[in-house]
Amino acid sequence: MSKKIKHIAVMRLSAMGDVAMTVPVLRAFVQQNPEVKITVVSRPFFKPFFEGISNLSFFAFDEKQRHKGFLGLLRLFQDLKALQIDAFADLHNVLRSKVVRTLFALSGKKIASVDKGRDEKAALTRAENKIFKPLIPMFERHVKVFQQLGFTVDLSNPIFPTKAALDAELIQLIGENFPIAIGKKLIGIAPFAQYDSKVYPLDLMQQVIDQLASTKTHKILLFGGGKKEIELLDSLSKNKENVVVVAGKIKFQQELQLISNLDVMLSMDSGNAHIAAMLGIKVITLWGATHPFAGFSPFNQTLENALTAYRNLFPKLPTSVYGNKIVGGYEDAMRTISVESVINKINSFL
Repeated sequence: MSKKIKHIAVMRLSAMGDVAMTVPVLRAFVQQNPEVKITVVSRPFFKPFFEGISNLSFFAFDEKQRHKGFLGLLRLFQDLKALQIDAFADLHNVLRSKVVRTLFALSGKKIASVDKGRDEKAALTRAENKIFKPLIPMFERHVKVFQQLGFTVDLSNPIFPTKAALDAELIQLIGENFPIAIGKKLIGIAPFAQYDSKVYPLDLMQQVIDQLASTKTHKILLFGGGKKEIELLDSLSKNKENVVVVAGKIKFQQELQLISNLDVMLSMDSGNAHIAAMLGIKVITLWGATHPFAGFSPFNQTLENALTAYRNLFPKLPTSVYGNKIVGGYEDAMRTISVESVINKINSFL
């Protein structure tokens, strides 16, 4: 079947981190299957993720107008069909993508969809009779989708894009011409996540930032978004010369350029971790209510790079896959990740 497939539509909407997790797989796919064209269907905001990947084009999903509702999904199918799609890879597996997938199947095209392993994830996160073991990583689940279509994808020797050249605006913002500045280390910190249960306590994060900033050859960049987060980041930076809040000051494309120049990224279980990982940056992640065993550990990072809350004191962890479940008495679980362990892990990469 794969010999007849020359053009695959790949659909993944959802959150930033979920879309970023498709990038290493698609990059490997086009490198190893250069005769096949990929069209990625996702939200317009995520287009910069896929720039520079050969033989890959981006199709913007217009959820507000053209592709809204059931009739919009019919239009999406027609729009994609006009591109002479041979197969449809559903990396989302939700109602919207199922509708489009079914339409492709009915039109005689080969389809494949991701198995999210919902039953195993439920067993990992339930309070009673928990089955605490590593599940299949999301990247391998994506690979299996392409295997269903008859292709092989090997993720064992990933190739990453080169560090982006920083424009004058970025150099002015961070006060350094990286990576030209000799002896300087560029450390990214993304202290927030969608849910509070995944956020390292800010008083401890303040200690991490203060200790890192005490080394004058370190330049620390704080990432985030939204008015409230920017205010908190400003307070964390304490006007230190070598701590720069980049949130709200640059375009998303520029943020990706900056991240590609980092020596290390410290992140929660959040989209920033996956963005840094897809760019080949070393990523240290901090985990509270969630756990890397659920399969959402950043790409090409060892388990040692994931610092988790102490399960001996909080045996119900992980309490959810996404961090959206509140469990009484578990508010301080992340305090069991010591500031020293975070600093030591960062220093091990510098």
